[in-house]
Amino acid sequence: MRLSFFFILLIISSECLASTSAKDWAKVTQPTKTTGLSQSIGTYTSGCLRGAAALPVTGNGYQVMRLSRTRFYGHPDLLSFIKKMGNAATQQHWGTLLIGDLGQPRGGPTLTGHRSHQTGLDVDIWFRLAPEATGSQLSIEDRETWAATSVLAEKSDAINRKHWSPINEHILEAAANLSEVDRIFVNASVKRQLCTDNSGQSWLRKIRPWYGHDDHFHVRLKCPADNPECRIQDAVPKGNGCDASLAWWFSAEAKADLLAPKKPATVPVLPAQCQVVLNE
Repeated sequence: MRLSFFFILLIISSECLASTSAKDWAKVTQPTKTTGLSQSIGTYTSGCLRGAAALPVTGNGYQVMRLSRTRFYGHPDLLSFIKKMGNAATQQHWGTLLIGDLGQPRGGPTLTGHRSHQTGLDVDIWFRLAPEATGSQLSIEDRETWAATSVLAEKSDAINRKHWSPINEHILEAAANLSEVDRIFVNASVKRQLCTDNSGQSWLRKIRPWYGHDDHFHVRLKCPADNPECRIQDAVPKGNGCDASLAWWFSAEAKADLLAPKKPATVPVLPAQCQVVLNE
């Protein structure tokens, strides 16, 4: 009898989790308070974050954009990564990195923009850079109105050299060479350009082609070793990805797939611990 009652509770709990909406997560304005380690829970597309930290919106070599979205929270490992990249941008005189979305105060699904970014281990970084000559920080208005500029020529798969430079390649190489980085999503045309300019380089393996991503790149970190409930993604395939698998992205099949009607996104069933995180 007790065992049957336990299973009933489990089923009810699962149904509650399945019905948890992105609106519930968007309403939360503060991270959970924790005296222990921050914990990424679940998968990048179905998870949450306990003990998130807020990225300072202005730092050495970087500035956060679209502050009104309030998506500048992440795992401390992610904040450390962004600060490393900002320091490198300053040291190498690349310009100021413009940081897009990290995650919400407690992670979880978002109302708009992403299926991932749920465990505090994802960040979008614009290809566009603010020149060093701008000096002081951007205004609130600039951060809301500046556009993330596409690096593709209009209606084309070609790279637009007005918006792409060797500096973009150096930034991607620096990010890919950091051990905590699992993979980096870019537009297939960006991947092709990197393969052309950096033939045989092992860091290209982490650079993965994906739909969109022509105006920013998406960095995904590995699960922290001390976060046992964080679920890793399948390993990146062997090789540097500059083979037939890349050529597919420019095929008629791939373009038809891009234009095909997409099924409505389903509400992810989050791990049971995420309900606790949401309600803390």
